[in-house]
Amino acid sequence: MPTLLPETLPSFFDSVLQLIVRTSTDLPPDVRAAMKHSLVHEPEGTRARQALTIIAQNIDLAVNNEGAICQDTGMPTFEVHVPVGANQIVMRRQIREAVAEATKRGKLRSNSVDSITGENSGNNLGPGTPIIHFDQWERDEIEIKLILKGGGCENTNAQYALPMELPHLGRADRTLDGVRKCILHAVWQAQGKGCSPGAVGVCVGGDRTSGYLHAKEQLFRTLDDVNADPRLAEIEASIMATVNNLEIGPMGFGGKVTLIGCKIGALNRLPASFFVSVAYDCWAFRRLGIVLDATSGAIRRWLYRDPAHPIVPMFDQAGFQRTGREVELQSPLSEEQVRSLKVGDVVLVSGRMFTGRDAVHSYLMKHEPPVDLRGSVLYHCGPVVVKDGDGWRVTAAGPTTSIREEPYQGEVIRRYGVRAVIGKGGMGARTLAALQEHGAVYLNAIGGAAQFYAQSIRAVDGVSLMEFGSPEAMWHLSVEQFPAIVTMDAHGNSLHKDIEEESGQHLETISV
Repeated sequence: MPTLLPETLPSFFDSVLQLIVRTSTDLPPDVRAAMKHSLVHEPEGTRARQALTIIAQNIDLAVNNEGAICQDTGMPTFEVHVPVGANQIVMRRQIREAVAEATKRGKLRSNSVDSITGENSGNNLGPGTPIIHFDQWERDEIEIKLILKGGGCENTNAQYALPMELPHLGRADRTLDGVRKCILHAVWQAQGKGCSPGAVGVCVGGDRTSGYLHAKEQLFRTLDDVNADPRLAEIEASIMATVNNLEIGPMGFGGKVTLIGCKIGALNRLPASFFVSVAYDCWAFRRLGIVLDATSGAIRRWLYRDPAHPIVPMFDQAGFQRTGREVELQSPLSEEQVRSLKVGDVVLVSGRMFTGRDAVHSYLMKHEPPVDLRGSVLYHCGPVVVKDGDGWRVTAAGPTTSIREEPYQGEVIRRYGVRAVIGKGGMGARTLAALQEHGAVYLNAIGGAAQFYAQSIRAVDGVSLMEFGSPEAMWHLSVEQFPAIVTMDAHGNSLHKDIEEESGQHLETISV
């Protein structure tokens, strides 16, 4: 007979809140170890090494500040195992309350948006948000695992229906070699947009929905485990042995480390279907878990981490090391200043900066901007911002993926005189042409480094278009020596285009 369980658990809410805060602010030890390993493998003086040192410093800052590692805290996904007889209705309600409280405290960004109206709920609650999966088991304890997977890497997920032709790889058949080709293609396609070095969870089989779910569940495995299925273990090892030869590198800057983990599962499928589903996760691989007492909800132990072991710092010095060759820029910028820059230059931006994501760009296609954008710096960023007295304070402010603004960016530059765009992952041919024609530049910041960049923000001077919700509003920021690298210049050069073409050639070589 199952143990008679209470209707309410007095410590359950506090335990879930602790889980959310810790997951958002502290990477698990296996991910830390993988990132330290990556740092060692990138040579000194390279763009890849510089990116990783900033990432390392950001990881330490997040723990010290108890701030979000990345400002995009994603769609919270909970996997909950409960004893027979547990009240899942009460647990679901308290998980939702804990999510709302963590959002109020600035540990989660408000990311739940009405898909019809575009209205942000402001508390991360709404239809389908957060995602909570319950499952029963015959144990007298509760297990909760949480993964925070941001929109940038979520957009680089991929699903393949085999057989099919893949660029640079040829035909992928309904074989394990076909599966391998799909994984390689997904990693290549993510480039810097998915904030590499990343990890992939993969599902072979299932239907379209179960395949994606099972692929995401693979990300709950630790990076150092070995697949129990020797066939899948062999593919995982094969991918890890070859994929870094693509030389996509950290943030898509080129380099030795592109992937830190590959975890594969399999489900039965229909005879007519052979899906390979790939869930890509970025270096900010935020996943933790707790085991709770079934009668009180108090934490018995943590999963993935041991609180008794002290956190070992990632880096023992400042992550961004000056060389003396950095170009200092003070906004507003002139066309002459911008045209003097070239791909590879490291810049330090000071002065006024405006944030602008999807809603702002769409707005600017139909309306005049709420501020004068001539000579301005436009930052693709949805910061975590909290009230501070009568004003606001930014607690996390890394870049979002820029390619989403490709339909708008060239026209925004032409109409309003924007001189610099900051984001991650690069942009396409239309933006590159606009940069060259109108004298503007694209600057790549390090994706996920939300605490690092928040240090450069000295003040929030105002906000426009708050009706779009905090992440999508246009924030007026005063920044000091905000570091970024020129990856698309006003002379028609694009590092992103070059790396994509070169890594495509490597893909053809290693797929043989």
